[in-house]
Order: sequence, then C-alpha cells, then structure tokens
Amino acid sequence: MSDATSSNAVPDGNDEHNPGFDDLTRDIADVPAVEVITTVAVHLMSAAAVNLGLAEEGDKHKDLDEARKLIQALAGLITASATEISSFHAAPLRDGLKSLQLAFREASIVPDEPGQGPGEKYTGPVYG
Repeated sequence: MSDATSSNAVPDGNDEHNPGFDDLTRDIADVPAVEVITTVAVHLMSAAAVNLGLAEEGDKHKDLDEARKLIQALAGLITASATEISSFHAAPLRDGLKSLQLAFREASIVPDEPGQGPGEKYTGPVYG
C-alpha cells in the first residue's frame, strides 16, 4: 500500500476538505482582532458556565476549580482588551462576566469574600 492510501498518511493540505497551513494563516489574517477577542471571551464564558453546572446535566460537569480558572482568565482578557474593542463589545462581555462571578459565589459552599472571588482582582468586588 502506498503512503497516499495508508491510514497513517499525513494530508498535504491540497484538497478542499483539508486546507494547508498557508490557507489557514491567510484566513486568520482576515479576521479582525475584535472578533478574535470576543470569540475567545465567549468560549471562556461557555466553558465557565458548564463548569459552574449551568449546562444540561449540570452537576455531572460541575467543577468549581476549573470554573474559577476560566473566570479569572475571562476577567483578565476583558479588562485588558476593553479599551481596544470598544464599549459596544466590552459591555455585554462585562455583563456575562458579572453573571458568572455571581453564579460562582452562589455555587460555592463557602463563598469568597467580596473582592476575593474569581476575576475580582481585575473587576473589583462583585455584588448581586
């Protein structure tokens, strides 16, 4: 059996179903930074929500340690990029972040003190 038909063959990226590195690089270069930042933020939000147990079968996926890390990263990203992506994009991300921070506090058996919760070193204390 030749390499081209072997199950271990490495695709060369020359067909329409398997783009090559140059095609992927060109596609990424065409995406505006604000879109990349907001997309990453939405992924962090979604992952945090799942780890907070807010998805279907929530308790099955609940992991507050993982949620804390994701919320912390999200808060850092939003805080650092807010001036770059404009308030039009930052405001809804901040709202989502605050909701996750409050959900984290509610899900915790021993809630953090205000200002000590995930991401609060970037956002300041979060109150309901």
